[in-house]
Amino acid sequence: MGFLLTMMESLAALILVVLVGLVSVIVFEAYRRRHNNAHVEAPAIFEDPKSLKQVPCPYIFDPAEKYLSLVIPAFNEEHRLPGALDETMNYLQQRAAKDKSFSYEVLIVDDGSRDGTKRVAFDFVKKYGVDNVRVILLGRNHGKGEAIRKGMLHSRGELLLMLDADGATKVTDLEKLENEIHAVAKKDYHRGDSASSDTTFRISDIPIVAFGSRAHLEEKALATRKWYRNFLMKGFHLVVLLAAGPGIRDTQCGFKMFTRSAARKLFTNIRLKRWCFDVELVFLCKWFGIPMLEISVNWSEIPGSKVNPLSIPNMLWELALMSVGYRTRMWKISS
Repeated sequence: MGFLLTMMESLAALILVVLVGLVSVIVFEAYRRRHNNAHVEAPAIFEDPKSLKQVPCPYIFDPAEKYLSLVIPAFNEEHRLPGALDETMNYLQQRAAKDKSFSYEVLIVDDGSRDGTKRVAFDFVKKYGVDNVRVILLGRNHGKGEAIRKGMLHSRGELLLMLDADGATKVTDLEKLENEIHAVAKKDYHRGDSASSDTTFRISDIPIVAFGSRAHLEEKALATRKWYRNFLMKGFHLVVLLAAGPGIRDTQCGFKMFTRSAARKLFTNIRLKRWCFDVELVFLCKWFGIPMLEISVNWSEIPGSKVNPLSIPNMLWELALMSVGYRTRMWKISS
């Protein structure tokens, strides 16, 4: 009996030591990342592949020069990227032909790919011109969150859309997000002064975020997805609820639209670089009081997803860092 009691005490002590060690590591890493939003890395450079000359690099605090920016993060997407870009460019060109006031740009952010992603991206720059398609090279792999952040910080649009390189969501669905943002923006704009005219209204000046959502497809997804992705989804929803609170059912859909004002606030503060940056966006939206819209989009699962069982501990790790960083006020939020 005494031996068993001693063993239990030793096990309890070991568990306590491990927990204290884990908490210490989380706190230390959160402290180390406290200035991750400062973006001290080398500035992005755009290069015209035809002339090999550098193109001036815009910044999120500059006035908008385009109506719509589409930011596509790409890591080893040599095979899936061409189809998605063809569909995207066809839509954008058709819309521009119908509406002469419509202007756009596509930013492909190569997140340290080791295949032919860079070549594919520059082929589209050559085809459509550096004013319409641009490539940002991160050099080494940083993570999807970092790639999105970099693209957003150097976009020129009044509205900024992030979308995945696999084309899982139809690009035409951006109009759903766009229309909802305009409706809410005009409602908020006129609330203060019903006599205001639309001549002074600029969508880029009103902070709003629209989240594309697959929540309406959840029942079907449970029946068709692999078991580990269902487990990941359910467990992740619970952890997100604890970390960022309620509000958005599907935080992880890679189809989100921001007004320039919202992007300016969010992407100059975001610190997480990989899977959970979407959750940090929800947290920051709540902090700033930015309206969040959740809008159903068409979505289909495309082979080649980079989500796997090993993603689970990485997600939990980032959520733990976010919770500790913000709740201890080590991560300061700049307005």
